[in-house]
Amino acid sequence: MTVARQRRPGRLGRLGWLESSPPRPVLRREAGNWALQSALDRRGLGPVAGVDEAGRGACAGPLVVASCVLRPGDSARFEGLTDSKLLTAAARERMYDQVISRALDFAIVVIPVEEVDVKGVHVCNIEGMRRAIAWLHNHPGYVLIDGFRVPGLTAPSIPVIKGDQAVACVAAASVLAKVTRDRMMAELHEEFPQYGFDEHKGYCTGSHSAALTVHGPSRVHRWSFVNVASAGLAHGLRAPHPVALSVAAAAVVQNGQVGSLPGQAPMPVDQEERETA
Repeated sequence: MTVARQRRPGRLGRLGWLESSPPRPVLRREAGNWALQSALDRRGLGPVAGVDEAGRGACAGPLVVASCVLRPGDSARFEGLTDSKLLTAAARERMYDQVISRALDFAIVVIPVEEVDVKGVHVCNIEGMRRAIAWLHNHPGYVLIDGFRVPGLTAPSIPVIKGDQAVACVAAASVLAKVTRDRMMAELHEEFPQYGFDEHKGYCTGSHSAALTVHGPSRVHRWSFVNVASAGLAHGLRAPHPVALSVAAAAVVQNGQVGSLPGQAPMPVDQEERETA
């Protein structure tokens, strides 16, 4: 298990406790992905909440963020709990039901495509994680985050590299987020069957790119993404809602094609967090 490095508490100022690293707990190897949260609970730093998102790298559909607090010592009820992307669809559904029924607390935040296009994916991701923690019924004693630091949380926190595999409560949050989003994309498929949302869930696969080329983007596509903006331009379409264009998407608008701003090399579509459904 790898935990991302944090600044020393002495450099964090008066509110350093909000984002400080935890004491050095003893992690029991046999505890598996329950080790870190169990160690924090033993040190009196619980309840421990995990937080994760689904849909960050998609070019269509909402961004979904979830937080989850699992019962200490409940690991026997969650055999096979891991990163939601590593589970089959049927296993994710079963684990979703188990998390809903067994978790001490959870919250699910849905960020619509209109907000993603105005603020950007990363800003929405950070804000969504703050909301997911704030919406818990009971304030957590500590927060474990998948991958990167989230400033402004109202509890001490630490990012964990591959947290959705290394930490059970983060894995549970990833299951809640992904199943919620997959169900929403299946519903969108009923309205927009030409894009195949039920298969790729809005991610930038070959079949999705081909559908964008043929049909152009819909109102549920993220027009701030360069591939969507390019497809819209090719079909003479305009975004159905306000869009704060990325530099890459602005290049499409200024030059009339996927390319670059004057004096810049061609810019590829953002490769961050590509995944397949």
